[in-house]
Amino acid sequence: MSILVTGGAGFIGSHLIDRLLKETDEQIICFDNFNDYYDPSRKRANVSAFKDESRVTLVEADFCDSEVALRVFDQHGVSSVVHLGAYAGVRYSVEHPEIYQKANVCGTVNLLEAARRHPVNRFLAASSSTVYGAGAKAPFVEDAPLGTPLSPYGASKRAAELLCETYHCLHQVPVVSFRLFSVYGPRLRPDLAMTIFTGKILSGQTLPLYGDGTIRRDFTHVDDICTGLITALTKNGLVGHAINLGHDEPIEIRQLIELLEKYCGKKAHIDRQPEKPGDMPLTHADLNKAKRLLKYKPKMPIDEGIKQYVEWFREHAGE
Repeated sequence: MSILVTGGAGFIGSHLIDRLLKETDEQIICFDNFNDYYDPSRKRANVSAFKDESRVTLVEADFCDSEVALRVFDQHGVSSVVHLGAYAGVRYSVEHPEIYQKANVCGTVNLLEAARRHPVNRFLAASSSTVYGAGAKAPFVEDAPLGTPLSPYGASKRAAELLCETYHCLHQVPVVSFRLFSVYGPRLRPDLAMTIFTGKILSGQTLPLYGDGTIRRDFTHVDDICTGLITALTKNGLVGHAINLGHDEPIEIRQLIELLEKYCGKKAHIDRQPEKPGDMPLTHADLNKAKRLLKYKPKMPIDEGIKQYVEWFREHAGE
């Protein structure tokens, strides 16, 4: 039997596979289509650490193809699923909503249907803090009323969550949805603000800042996210729930820039731009449910995490 990790070549997925190799004896299926949302060579680099690992099978395919999704379950004896694969990015989704509908909604249905036909022990679905949307009260509590998603990305993640709930109620698929909050760390995607800011500061180029920098984000280190997901693979009492995985200490974007300046050893040259549509003014995870059900407690302080990230960026910026 094996653990299927969709999006396994991505930022979070590759970290999770690293941890699963260290902390379990399970066979692992890394399922990724290496799409060109960002440079696929970065994803190839992510999986290079375990490409010769006998416990990891790389499946290069697209779960938006329902026959492919079923075949993976047929051929690999999938016992658990960690569904991280998705099109991410709030701003890109505003211009390309159809891609998000196909990958995040239809693709999730394909995997849920495969899990219905080939029952699994656990189906962990990565959702997003963006599902809370406009009008949600901060800090965001999982079982409180949700607001309106401010982007097609947020809407697609909310739709995927609802499908997970339906498959749990209708077909008893053992789903747990995890709402992830601004995940960062080594191997971070190149399209995210932290990556862009770090590169601009180190190179002395002008850094674009949309709005006045007072937007707050609940930055959460990838190691803490992986700890929560691995615990959830075997923890009882989770199925049917949506659970926040965040840090519970949101900071302003201008404070993030200050931390990056500190560890880059350079001042940022900032070009202020109008706010972009789709951005939430605040994300803030209430962690009471995660603490109660998972004993989850984030360990990486933002200051230490940013230092680690800048060190990694310096070493790998040329790749």
